[in-house]
Amino acid sequence: MTDIRISLSVRDLTHEDLPSCDWSGSAMHVRQIAEQLRRAERGEVDYLAVCGPSDVPVAIGGVDYVLKSGAGTLWQLGVHPALQSCGIGTLLISSAEARITARGLAVAELGVEESNPRARALYERLGYRPYGRELDSWDVETEEGSIKRYETMCTLMRKDLT
Repeated sequence: MTDIRISLSVRDLTHEDLPSCDWSGSAMHVRQIAEQLRRAERGEVDYLAVCGPSDVPVAIGGVDYVLKSGAGTLWQLGVHPALQSCGIGTLLISSAEARITARGLAVAELGVEESNPRARALYERLGYRPYGRELDSWDVETEEGSIKRYETMCTLMRKDLT
């Protein structure tokens, strides 16, 4: 087996990137990301892209500065399925944390689905600690094209960035 190393960069996600983000979810999900990019233009959120040498996003995720006073809330974190467990999620999260501290905030928060132990293990390895639970829900598009409400229990996690 040969190791191959590639350079990654982190930048703001743009509307032009959206067609190449179909790996992150349904067409409805990509439209929801477009809505978040409009919030980014107003300074309410940052939406980041981790890109390889071709400048195509291989990981994306947001930081919401409005959701919780005094904290940046990480959400919609995703790494291309073919590139998971390669350290790209760690780079995405550390870049999001840098954005939070650049805004003068000292706390990062997130919610992780209790059905996703791999993600929770990553967050714990990066210093996030649980502080509660919360039922979360959002609309999803089915394979048939209809919309249904998805509900899940999430563990709320927090990290002190000081």
